[in-house]
Amino acid sequence: MCDTIVALPSYTKNGKMLFAKNSDRSPNEPQFLQHFKARDYAMSQRPFVELTYIVIPQVAHTYEITISRPSWMWGGEFGFNEYGVNIGNEAVFTKEKYLKSDGITGMDMLRLALERCKTALEALYFLTVCLEKYPQGGNCGYDKSFYYHNSFLIADSTDAYVLETAGKYWAYKKVKDYFAISNCLCLDDYDACHPELISNAIKHGWCKSEKDFNFVKCYSEPVYTAFSKSKIRRQTAMDRLKKGAPDIKTFISILRTHNGRAKEGLNEVGSICMHAGGLVGDNTTASYVAEIDGRNSLYFATGSSMPCLNIFKPVLLHENHYIAEEREETKGIEYWLAREKLMRYFISGTMNANDFLQQGRVIEEMCIDDFISARPDEKLEVSENAFLQEERLVNKCLTHAKTLPIAFTRGSIYYRLYWKHKTRTLIGKISKKRFS
Repeated sequence: MCDTIVALPSYTKNGKMLFAKNSDRSPNEPQFLQHFKARDYAMSQRPFVELTYIVIPQVAHTYEITISRPSWMWGGEFGFNEYGVNIGNEAVFTKEKYLKSDGITGMDMLRLALERCKTALEALYFLTVCLEKYPQGGNCGYDKSFYYHNSFLIADSTDAYVLETAGKYWAYKKVKDYFAISNCLCLDDYDACHPELISNAIKHGWCKSEKDFNFVKCYSEPVYTAFSKSKIRRQTAMDRLKKGAPDIKTFISILRTHNGRAKEGLNEVGSICMHAGGLVGDNTTASYVAEIDGRNSLYFATGSSMPCLNIFKPVLLHENHYIAEEREETKGIEYWLAREKLMRYFISGTMNANDFLQQGRVIEEMCIDDFISARPDEKLEVSENAFLQEERLVNKCLTHAKTLPIAFTRGSIYYRLYWKHKTRTLIGKISKKRFS
């Protein structure tokens, strides 16, 4: 479950493209920021690249990227490259059969597009070709089996596109003003589609003719789509975007939006800031906001779960020692886990989050303003100072927390049992250093 939003330069407060995503996945799945340098491959060195489940040919050159990567996957939930191309993907539930054996995941496709494409349009075309070459599929769940197809929001400094898929079939639309995607097909009208999209629907009896074809109605799987409450989340985002002239702080506030029980800090799948703890739904495990301006783009990420509590910190494409490099998975995972352990003290009611929240907002507000106004040669110092201040605050709270057992006292019996089990498993993995 996820939500991704975009607003074009013609619509934003300062005339820059804005882009953001909340990644909603299993509460215990570490997801960390990881940087990969640009790289050249000689023919003898680049026969193949190993994705999560499949192996495909490598290219002669890959671009510099930073992605938010679930710990056991090759690909990422969102990310950006050196040319300012940003992509976020969503699980969508369709009537096309899911490939449960080895396939290419939406996260793998996202990373490949960032590594190989200089513009949003190029990335769009790359992804449609990718769907033809490599069937999408494979289990995308961390601690349960979870199969789905994917939609993508793709943007650079000037253009943004929505790409929705169902197996090998697809439709896309160029964005005007603003757009939001969630865990549902939403392109009732589109600019182009797979050449067999309509004929395939007719063949399956999902519509009678081209005249009564509707992509969303024909291809959506109704049960999973309904239980995901994706239409509620998407409408919430669209309503917020409709108010106009958003900026970075507006986008952060959208990612922190709570609906239903989430307003009390309890489980709610219909909330953009998603809280787990019910029969259906995940937890927001990573978040980021981008102001896209090519190589001068600005990025702000939590590097942790629960954006309603955690701090958005300025992130550079490179040169930040808090961000994991290519062979530093353990560093990235441990960063995420430390903050997740603290979140469990807050979720359980063992500790009050008010002090952490208030101090964190002061750090965030100051660092966002400083980062935006800083000269290029000053931005690294601002970024690392933000991470340092956040780290000190987290460590201070964790030091106090060591004297307290995590005891879940809030919510229903199911909610308490859910989080008690998840937390026991998480702490066990931390102590054994098993993260896969």
